[in-house]
Amino acid sequence: PGQLNSDLRKTAVNLVPFPRLHFFMPSYAPLSAQATTAYRALTVQDLTTQMFDSKNMMAAADPRHGRYLAVAAIYRGANISVKDVDEAMVNVQNKNSQYFVDWIPNNVKTAVCNVPPPGTSLSGTFIGNTTAIQDLFKRIAEQFQKMFQRKAYLHWYTDEGMDEMEFTEAESNLNDLVSEYEQYQSATADEEAYDEEVYAEE
Repeated sequence: PGQLNSDLRKTAVNLVPFPRLHFFMPSYAPLSAQATTAYRALTVQDLTTQMFDSKNMMAAADPRHGRYLAVAAIYRGANISVKDVDEAMVNVQNKNSQYFVDWIPNNVKTAVCNVPPPGTSLSGTFIGNTTAIQDLFKRIAEQFQKMFQRKAYLHWYTDEGMDEMEFTEAESNLNDLVSEYEQYQSATADEEAYDEEVYAEE
């Protein structure tokens, strides 16, 4: 998506600090009718603010309920300055520092593409790895549990050769995933350092 080392594979590498925590929340800006683009004067700062806004997220979870482990933002536009992008990102991080984990330094990756998207002069695509996505998994687990207790729709799967135990294992895996997100959301840099010291002593 950009000129300097910003292919999708490297973006994914930067976004996944732990193997199981690889579920992203994407967002896009500007989200507005194409007919109104002529009346909007967007700046890089506006675009960045919109990308982090919960209303622009493409997942049914509010990022303010968790903390970002890592973030990638890809800007598209003919006259985008890398300096403006970096300043806008620093502003967002400083204003919302409580929504970023402090034990992963420099966890925001940006890329700039000089080719504007069709229909608008400026756009931004955002991919965030946030612990807030656990809300979505909790909701799915709760809905699944209600149906599974009554064995609703189960016959469609067992008739095809699946076993009921596979559903129980899947539910257990989902609960473990939620616990892992909770663990890393509440972790601090001091705790991580303490764990390393204890491990070194052993």
